Amino acid sequence: MPNPLSNWWRRRRLERAHAEIEPARWRALCAELALLDGFDEATLDRLGDTAALFLREKTFEAAGGARLDQRTCMELALQAALPVLELGLSWYHGWHAVIIYPDEFVPAREVMDENGLVWVDTTPKSGEAWNRGPVILSLADALAGRKRTGHNVVIHEMAHKLDMCDGAANGRPPLHAGMDARAWAERLQRAYDDLCRQARAAPELSMVDPYGATSPAEFFAVVSELFFELPHRLRAVYPDVYTELAAFYRQDPALRLRPVSGW
Repeated sequence: MPNPLSNWWRRRRLERAHAEIEPARWRALCAELALLDGFDEATLDRLGDTAALFLREKTFEAAGGARLDQRTCMELALQAALPVLELGLSWYHGWHAVIIYPDEFVPAREVMDENGLVWVDTTPKSGEAWNRGPVILSLADALAGRKRTGHNVVIHEMAHKLDMCDGAANGRPPLHAGMDARAWAERLQRAYDDLCRQARAAPELSMVDPYGATSPAEFFAVVSELFFELPHRLRAVYPDVYTELAAFYRQDPALRLRPVSGW
């Protein structure tokens, strides 16, 4: 049964968010993002509401000389809101900051691998998500989400956040009641193993970003990008993975998005 107090509080937060940014501005921006094609007006309004609350609840922090204006933050919030459109913003609980660099950044921090070896990570990154910590994004890469290329760093990092909801980044977020955990594990493992074989043999021929072969966690994030960006490609290459993601995200983007470049 819906909680009347919770509903009242959500309405109050929405009123405050829309007092700062009118809903019409969200609708106008939605129309400019190819990622959001095919949604009806009611769904776009719900997405705008979710993005408005995301923007109000999370702190956007510029770093390294990045320049942020309200429109840019709105655009990033819309991309971040899409994965939880049918799940609810509560899935992004436990963290508060989105840190934006102008371009790729180098964390230069100590990490420990699975063997206990500690080393300094100096690899340039376009995005990063910390468990119970911030999401960090390259603005240049995040704004590339204006086009449907199959790559979307905002969705990628938000998928990591969803994966971490149970405390571990392992490629399996908390599944909904009625979803078969064994089927999820078997289907994604089979596809992951296939991508690993492709990444070793001929990565340039892969229809899925070979970076997904890095780990099961990265595989989940990479196929989540493809699910929302180029769903027809994912459905053609790994139909079982597409089915599992559609059940998890409670969305079916292949029904609303036209194929791009032959997909």
